[in-house]
Amino acid sequence: MPLGIGLNNRKFATLHMMATPGKVARSARSTGDTALLTSRENRWLKEFRMALRGGLTTENGFVGVEGPRLVEEALRSGCRIQAVLFSESGERHHERLSPLINPAEMAFPILRTTDRLFEGLADTEHPQGVAALVHPRESSFDDLVRTPASACSPLLVVLAGVQDPGNVGTILRTAAAFGATGAATAASGISGTASPFSPKALRASAGAALHLPVLAGMSLSILLAQLKVAGVRTLASSVHDSRDTTQPLFAPWELDWCQPVALLVGNEGAGLPEEVERSADARIRIPMATGVESLNAAAAAAVLFYEAARQRNSVAAPHIQESTAVRRPENS
Repeated sequence: MPLGIGLNNRKFATLHMMATPGKVARSARSTGDTALLTSRENRWLKEFRMALRGGLTTENGFVGVEGPRLVEEALRSGCRIQAVLFSESGERHHERLSPLINPAEMAFPILRTTDRLFEGLADTEHPQGVAALVHPRESSFDDLVRTPASACSPLLVVLAGVQDPGNVGTILRTAAAFGATGAATAASGISGTASPFSPKALRASAGAALHLPVLAGMSLSILLAQLKVAGVRTLASSVHDSRDTTQPLFAPWELDWCQPVALLVGNEGAGLPEEVERSADARIRIPMATGVESLNAAAAAAVLFYEAARQRNSVAAPHIQESTAVRRPENS
């Protein structure tokens, strides 16, 4: 039965079975029936509820995305999809997504449930009736520092202690928009970083976290050591005044963003720990009007990555001099 047939003309198979999601997937796909899940205790709905409303990763490593735009981004990302779920009213989005979910090689089930049950598992106040379980791409450190064909060098963002998932997602979206090639998240002192794959972070990133190579939950000290060995210069976004005359603060345009660099973004209130700033190759601060203490972490990242894009998109930038703070040692 074609999946694009209208809701009123479709015969639904009601599933009350307690089989595993994998078994339901094979059954629903092989019989051609569209499974209407009507029990709140159905294991598929439990998986979606855990991933969306609970914001947790499922036992098999899948995360939840909700809404037609995010589901479309997930389907385009090349990440593994476990299942796509439509509510009765969400069926209106099927035509938009059908080119991405109908091909025979897409071996995942298309499931249906009632509007009431979908609202009970959704994370948003006004759900749009479509969700998917997606496995984020697995990236290694080598993936992170690899230079894509579209870039002149790696441009990374390291989130250290950014606790708000909305900020995490917005920073990743901004970084991707201005040409970042990868991202990493790490704890900073007692401040952890929100998961880039939580429902709120994924919404704020508009799916960017599914396209970028992302290393989540790394040890900050190990990551900084690996970046140093790989020849990637670290730029610490600072919210502090310069009290250390041996390590001055630079304006964004005073640094060379065309070399391999990683921008370190710290906690929304406290910023980066002093020892992390001191260990960075350069400290960077955005000049602001008198009386303005600091910018939101996501807004500051947008300003810095805009300058990075300005430099990196120039055919030649002879007026930009490499700062001594980020210049490679003679013997490196």
